[in-house]
Amino acid sequence: MNSWNIGDVKISRIIESESPWPGTFVLPDATPENMLKYADWLQPHFLDPKGKLVMSIHALVIESKGKRIVVDTCIGNDKVRSNPVWSKLKLPFLDNLKKVGCTRDNVDHVVCTHLHVDHVGWNTTLENDKWVPTFANAKYIIGGTEWDFWSHFDGADMRDPVEDSVRPIVDSGHAQLVDSTHKITDEVWLEPTPGHTPGHHSVRISSKGHEAVITGDLMHHPIQCMFPEWDDAFDSDPAMAKKTRRAFCERYADTGVLVFGTHFGTPSAGKITKSGSSFKFSV
Repeated sequence: MNSWNIGDVKISRIIESESPWPGTFVLPDATPENMLKYADWLQPHFLDPKGKLVMSIHALVIESKGKRIVVDTCIGNDKVRSNPVWSKLKLPFLDNLKKVGCTRDNVDHVVCTHLHVDHVGWNTTLENDKWVPTFANAKYIIGGTEWDFWSHFDGADMRDPVEDSVRPIVDSGHAQLVDSTHKITDEVWLEPTPGHTPGHHSVRISSKGHEAVITGDLMHHPIQCMFPEWDDAFDSDPAMAKKTRRAFCERYADTGVLVFGTHFGTPSAGKITKSGSSFKFSV
């Protein structure tokens, strides 16, 4: 478990799972041969010895102004998923949350950077054969554009997580549908980063002159700093996503802003630096 202080803000990382993935599952160009060319700065944190991407599925807990904010809730337990590795999980995620002081009752906000399957799972838990909000006292911050799109989407892979992990939140009145500049506290707010999904946003943190940003899925792996125009298999608008990635890297390169990659392997946080006409990510 990692933790950081950004001024008065504390950020803790709660890992649901972490392992090497075949790169082409996410990035068609991320073959082992291509990836090993960049082992000098990707290893040991983000690339294994065989050229597979080291990927993490985790939540980030932000403590700001007396509020506990959980950003993205991973895959969740008991969910039936088309990917068998993610189906009917039994993982100690909630117990791990307790280790950083988060219980099911004392979380104030849950932020969904977007509504893909691996970001909404712990929004709900199964009780008496019914999906109910996991964090009963929290407001779930969901992009209005994002909800408008996915609530009517008919693809099976997305319909299931929407129906068991998002719609129960909306129907129960726990959702707060917002635009992608919404402010949660004076130190934490949303920043629009569309392309991966229509209403995707990242999360910005600023306190006492220290700055950080949580990417969401505008990028999945640090190699996308060097190659922001590489295709990403899960981008809904590839052209927009590529434009967003490059703009993000240009905005934060060499600024000292700590960047938290939502799927980056341990330690997951680092800084973007300029490298010729492109960028690198360093921890």
